[in-house]
Amino acid sequence: MRYGLVVAAAGLVAMALPALAEPSAPAGGQPPAPPLAVSPVQPAPAPGAEAIPAIAPATGSGPMVPVPVRATGPAKGSIAALDPPTRDLVQKINAAFNALTVASGDFVQVAPDGSRTQGHFYLQKPGKVRFDYAPPSPIEFISDGGSIAVRDRKLATQEITPLSQTPLRFLLAEKVDLLRDTPVIAVQKDELFVSVVLEERHPVAGTHRLMLMFGAQDYQLKQWTVTDPQGFDTTVAIYNVDTTKRPSADLFRINYERVLQ
Repeated sequence: MRYGLVVAAAGLVAMALPALAEPSAPAGGQPPAPPLAVSPVQPAPAPGAEAIPAIAPATGSGPMVPVPVRATGPAKGSIAALDPPTRDLVQKINAAFNALTVASGDFVQVAPDGSRTQGHFYLQKPGKVRFDYAPPSPIEFISDGGSIAVRDRKLATQEITPLSQTPLRFLLAEKVDLLRDTPVIAVQKDELFVSVVLEERHPVAGTHRLMLMFGAQDYQLKQWTVTDPQGFDTTVAIYNVDTTKRPSADLFRINYERVLQ
């Protein structure tokens, strides 16, 4: 399975929701412009439901606080590179994120070519997440805590990759310290979001970046953007999130026999 497919699929989790196909660059070899500057007209939500969120730009207006990195790779444990206010900010995010153990809700994904897909997700730490894409997409994305499966219902195919080989392992860990356990390269804040940028370097697949965006007031995860080695962005925003109900264990089961058939 292509590493980039899994990474784009975290689009949470990003770091692993799946990009269904590698986008083709337009004439001239330049990647398409990120389709995030204009918010499309959204359908009216059902009574009591949250409206589909407008996707925030992958870069905000707040000041970026870069974390120095070594030439051989992203620095880990770089907490000393941050000033005390920024460090406190990330620690608040860390506490809120670690308090999240179960969640379910809706998501909207923006692919590098600007196309949008929607669906429903389920999450249970440690290690488990499921993304069901709404028709006409045939994709299901499942992590059972050890492996990630990307199923195509239309083609009757299933591809497996170890969870440990994707950045998604950070998001699904039972406990994580964003400043000590992950390769943080930047922190950013504006009036709406606090963003933390992680960088994952792979000897074969290249460098992927993950921007996690949290609410500036409640420090809850709102969306994430994965940038692949070619500079293409895949963004996922979550909404109608319920953090009180534990999903059924059946949702996270992978039928490994499908791979052998």
